[in-house]
Amino acid sequence: MIAPLYTRENDCRSCYKCIRHCPTKSISFKDGQARIITGECVLCGTCYVVCPQGAKAIRDDKEKAKQLLSSGNCYASLAPSYLSEFPNSNFPKVKKALLELGFAGVEETAVGATIVKREYDKLCEQKQMDVILSTCCHSINTLIEKHHPSLTKCLAPVLSPMQAHAQHLKEEHPGCTVIFLGPCIAKKDEVDKYPGYDDLALTFLELEDLLEEKGIKVEEAEVETPAQSKARLFPSEGGVLATMEKNPDGYDYLAFSGMEDCQAAIEALERGEIHHAFIELSACRGSCLNGPAIRRKKESAVLSLVKTRHSAGKEDFAVTEKGKLDKEFHPAEEKKHVYSDAAIENVLHAIGKYDKKDELNCASCGYPTCRDKAKAVLDGKASLEMCLPYLSEKASSFGNDIVENTPNGIIVVNDDFTVQLINPALASLLKVSPSEAIGQSVENFIDLSYFALCLAGESIRNKHIHLEKYDLYVELSLVHDEKYHIIIGTVRDRTQTHLEHEKQVHDAKATAEITKDVIEKNMRAVQEIAQLLGESAANTKIALTNLQRTIDPDHGKK
Repeated sequence: MIAPLYTRENDCRSCYKCIRHCPTKSISFKDGQARIITGECVLCGTCYVVCPQGAKAIRDDKEKAKQLLSSGNCYASLAPSYLSEFPNSNFPKVKKALLELGFAGVEETAVGATIVKREYDKLCEQKQMDVILSTCCHSINTLIEKHHPSLTKCLAPVLSPMQAHAQHLKEEHPGCTVIFLGPCIAKKDEVDKYPGYDDLALTFLELEDLLEEKGIKVEEAEVETPAQSKARLFPSEGGVLATMEKNPDGYDYLAFSGMEDCQAAIEALERGEIHHAFIELSACRGSCLNGPAIRRKKESAVLSLVKTRHSAGKEDFAVTEKGKLDKEFHPAEEKKHVYSDAAIENVLHAIGKYDKKDELNCASCGYPTCRDKAKAVLDGKASLEMCLPYLSEKASSFGNDIVENTPNGIIVVNDDFTVQLINPALASLLKVSPSEAIGQSVENFIDLSYFALCLAGESIRNKHIHLEKYDLYVELSLVHDEKYHIIIGTVRDRTQTHLEHEKQVHDAKATAEITKDVIEKNMRAVQEIAQLLGESAANTKIALTNLQRTIDPDHGKK
């Protein structure tokens, strides 16, 4: 089964924002991807909310919901935080829309909250537990089970309002199925982990999608306040306590919301600083009204709180629970690794941190301190390359080494052709110090027209030019970086090569002239020889003819 919350592969852009905000650091980073560690995640949804790339995704259960709705006997358990999703409506109007969607019936989960708060009152009256932690929030329950297992004994052994309500609905409507509708991602995991209560948990985001698919709109309406609706306060911070019958001579009653404050309270409890107290804990700051899976504008958080308080009556829902309300929790084994200082320092040395002053603790990697990051590396959660200051220094050092030591000249000018950088090789070639060149116009050194052409979009690659001022012949290449509004130029000294080439050309021309002269002289000699040979041949022919006639007087008369 797909986890309720997961990372979309290849969407992560290595910003480490999810790691930075994850309260339990239950995210690993490997191969350029930040992945949720399911065995450690408490499903608070923080990473889903803060991820700027949308790389975190909630499991989509809409198709399963459609199958349950098609049975005709599916009931909706609507979380009392519905006013966060529909702040300009009320329960009757939301119920009407849900019935149109296909639900056989709709009830408020606050009915289950009433059942649960009565059990909390009983636990406080019995005074058998030193500290009682509310167990409405599955993320908090999971946080304690996975990360603070020794405190599992403090969790109130009571079903959550979602589970208590599902049990109540199934008692009232035998054979029905139940879908919980709320702002919480963790409830999907609670359904998976505890079968037999709700058959499915949908977020308000999924509910909105289903309504939009069928063109159903939740009508606007004024808040209504039935007398028996006190448990509608549950999704607000301190809302559980507000519904309980607190005994002033009994426990201390405390409420904390938001993972940071809840973790602080839990750690104080671990240190033995809290005794004889009932503590309401909610993972979301502001409690469920500020759940992670709500499609709403920021300003509606205040509006929904005001309307939730106005919607709650003074009396409890009229409900009696017949089923068992006991719930078991399962502490995980302690998995915290303790690493030696030497092991941690080896990691720190690998990222150029050899002294305390090198440990910037900037948290850009997502971890609060460099040593926390080193431990994460040892745990296999993090990589060395996540240290941005180290990478920046490394890249800067690497880049400076190239610029400073390359034999080729490098010049950088901005879009108004002012020199921003000139490396030692080019400064030496132009016989100027880098500090003198920076801030001057590039035309003081190289023909400005080439830079203007580059800025206009023309390609300047391996252009052979003559710097008359310096009597230098160079090869110029220019690149315009539009993002940073600079032109980067490389200059190769071709003077010696140019002079050698000119000498070769001169020598070739001289050789050609000599060759031409030799050829002409040879041709004249050949012509003179040919003339002499022609005259000699004619005289020889005459002499031979006369000789023949002397020998044979009749030759030629026939």
